[in-house]
Amino acid sequence: MNSNETQMPEGNLVHDVPTKSLSWKIALLLILGATVCFHIAYTPAKPGLLALFIIGYVACLVQLARLRTTRQSFYAGLVTGLLCVGPQLECFWRIFGPAAVPLWAVLALWTAFFVALAHVALVRLGAGRAALLVPFLWMGLEYFRSELYFLRFAWLNAGFAFAQAEWVPFLLLGVYGVGFCIAAYAALSFVVSAKRMLFYSFFGLLVVCFIVNVLARAHFFNSAWRPKIAGVQLEFPNDSQTKHALDKVIATRSNPDLVVLSEYALDGPPPELLKKWCRDHQKFLLVGGKDPASNNNFYDTAFVIGTNGDIVFKQVKCRPIQFFKDGLPATDQKLWDSPWGKIGICICYDLSYTRVTDELVRQGARLLIVPTMDVEDWGRHQHELHARIAPVRAAEYGIPIFRVASSGISQGVDRSGFVRASAPFPGEGEMIFFTVKLNHEGSVPMDRYLALISVLVTGGFVVWLVFDQWKKPVKQNVIPSHSETA
Repeated sequence: MNSNETQMPEGNLVHDVPTKSLSWKIALLLILGATVCFHIAYTPAKPGLLALFIIGYVACLVQLARLRTTRQSFYAGLVTGLLCVGPQLECFWRIFGPAAVPLWAVLALWTAFFVALAHVALVRLGAGRAALLVPFLWMGLEYFRSELYFLRFAWLNAGFAFAQAEWVPFLLLGVYGVGFCIAAYAALSFVVSAKRMLFYSFFGLLVVCFIVNVLARAHFFNSAWRPKIAGVQLEFPNDSQTKHALDKVIATRSNPDLVVLSEYALDGPPPELLKKWCRDHQKFLLVGGKDPASNNNFYDTAFVIGTNGDIVFKQVKCRPIQFFKDGLPATDQKLWDSPWGKIGICICYDLSYTRVTDELVRQGARLLIVPTMDVEDWGRHQHELHARIAPVRAAEYGIPIFRVASSGISQGVDRSGFVRASAPFPGEGEMIFFTVKLNHEGSVPMDRYLALISVLVTGGFVVWLVFDQWKKPVKQNVIPSHSETA
């Protein structure tokens, strides 16, 4: 070995497993394994046990940290990331054309950063300390990528793989807490032999199955639901089409107290036609529209029209979508003190960000209503990915969510995260009926605090590496090969 290369130090724990660099044949198998596991876990149909394949995905990424150099680990992670996000986000090509490629690459970079940092942790800290650090690196990067920088995107993180499975109660840990636990389990391979890992896998699966089964059967997760809220899927309707759809809701004799329409159902504030409809039928109407702003701009707003025809509440979208003309961001968040209890309103993409929904839950929201715009031309898979968010959020907070999308998939989700009512894609004019008792406030999962700690730990580790490299610029992070250790 060259003098400017450093072998990985001896293990820091008694049970550290001797680490040698991977061959490229094994690395290619791990890249293939991670890709296959990821796509199986994100199977659009109800996956059941298939969601557990996300564990295999993370485990393969952790093993790629055993490649000989940091650069090799980085590129292996980058290739894996591209193979995972590209097919899942084919809608980016429909929306942005060739500009989708750099967007896919940006998302794949976060996978590459994780594998590279895990490799450096192995070399610099030894297997034992690296095993302790890896889950913090995973959570720190996942949370930062999803919530804290301009191109934030949360849809494909580890926790959302469980959104349509019978494992939803497991999300009481929080969507980022699930990823932390999976990464911690995968990192055990640094300090535990393969035989022990198989034993722990079998035992751990039995424990998780038991816990989830108990939670799923508990009274907390099973409430009676009676339809009292209605939603209609409409994509860019005119005023007469909107009124016709509302009349159809009344004609069903479901007698809803509140009717919800999607984001951008209106191209401006609510017209007098809809206000009169609310007065005539003594119904509340929540509808997405545009509130004019200065400089020919607008606020993407959810308006609530009362039974007297007045606008009794409105909430502006907090996180306008990047690269779209989506209006100005909200300056504050408040709850609608409805006749049935406190209701939080977040618009479309807002539901993807815990920093938005956490605030509503902290204020005491007992229900979240989410008017959403998903254009039909974006394709079925885009709608299926977006539909994973509401079940996860409901399970995290322990409150129901009613989400009405313009062309599907609309959902009524109970407070345990199970979808009790839905309207399909494509589904112009389809109706959904759902009601909950607003007798429980939600709570913010503890993983939100651990996520911030993980961001600080990850940032501190990177700063330490940069400082250490500045002090010793010739030092490389190399894991010895089998021939070098023989």
